[in-house]
Amino acid sequence: MKRDQDGRGRRDLMKAACVAFLCTVFPGSGEVVASERMPEFSWDTVPLYMHVRKVTAFTPEELKYLSHFPLITFEKTTGLREFGSTESGTEKAAQAVKQLNPKAKILYYRNILVHYDCYEADKDLKKIENPFLVGRSGSTKLVRNKVPAYDLSNKEVQAWWLRNAREVCASESIDGLFIDGNIKALEKGYLRGQIGAAKRDAVTSAYHEVMKQLPQTLEKKSLVVANVIRARFKDAGLEYLDYFDGSYIEGFEHEVGGVERKDYVAKGIAAIQKAARSGKIIAFTIGTGAYADTDMDAHGSQQKVKKTPLQDRLEYSLALFLVCAEKHSYFMLSGGYGVDGGSNKLWMKDFPEYSKPLGPPKGPAVQKGYVYERSFEHADVRLDIDKETAAITWKQASE
Repeated sequence: MKRDQDGRGRRDLMKAACVAFLCTVFPGSGEVVASERMPEFSWDTVPLYMHVRKVTAFTPEELKYLSHFPLITFEKTTGLREFGSTESGTEKAAQAVKQLNPKAKILYYRNILVHYDCYEADKDLKKIENPFLVGRSGSTKLVRNKVPAYDLSNKEVQAWWLRNAREVCASESIDGLFIDGNIKALEKGYLRGQIGAAKRDAVTSAYHEVMKQLPQTLEKKSLVVANVIRARFKDAGLEYLDYFDGSYIEGFEHEVGGVERKDYVAKGIAAIQKAARSGKIIAFTIGTGAYADTDMDAHGSQQKVKKTPLQDRLEYSLALFLVCAEKHSYFMLSGGYGVDGGSNKLWMKDFPEYSKPLGPPKGPAVQKGYVYERSFEHADVRLDIDKETAAITWKQASE
């Protein structure tokens, strides 16, 4: 046994030495592995993202559609009815997409705080004593008064959550983890009245413990994208971004804490731009019907977007994205994530703008007050976040 360990140790040292040598002789060769982790990206047309769930199996036509996206998150309940759990449903969907496009990057959805009873791992959670936060009334249904929240200060809960992430992401068909619920875990006021200040602070501290353990828990190939950039934080969530390869974007078109909507949006844009320029993945998702779609922003979620035709909403949303986008930024105009029963009117809908030549940006966006302008090789963008208007002028490819 000792001889085997010594042999493995020597081989590891030789491997490390070879990598170091190659990086010295061939500068940039060490970046190959890192680049292979990232989703494919091109400025040829608008780079797109997909975030979806379907409780039954995807049809061949749907899988063909999905295979065209470089980055996909399969949400909770994916394949639940067909395959019995989110884990199995996600893996089956991922395998099917990979058969059509092996380069597609597919993320497995987990919420770090909110418990959704749709996972195979829930069987093990039931063996843990006191896994959920308990309110002053004795209830564990604290999120929207409907579902429980994990007591992350419980070390067994931490280990359970990390173990499930590791096991699913170890699949050859799964490229990484999508972490939701970060805002709830980090926002010090969330559930504070129900669980008390001490427990609330303990949950926030425990969240950081879990995130710090992710690198050694997941394989090096695994991407980690989190729903974390939000202008409500002092540094708009950038202070937490070192844990992750990128951020999902949602719910940033409204006011929070007395800040005017236009100022809140401007702060969000600045944060997204900074993250994107640093090389982080941006999964920019924006809805057609409401400023916010998260109960963290309950007030905002009641503020409907200014009523405009779908085409105008697309142009405004796309302009928001384009003034922020850098390499590895991806766009999605969302009609909702669930696609069962034909209720999602945008499912499998391709807008003409998605096929128009875009080309690389000629520089960063120029901001004057609440107006942003940016030029691409084949498009000029003008965005006014105060008036909520935008114009994208598409040029002929020969121009």
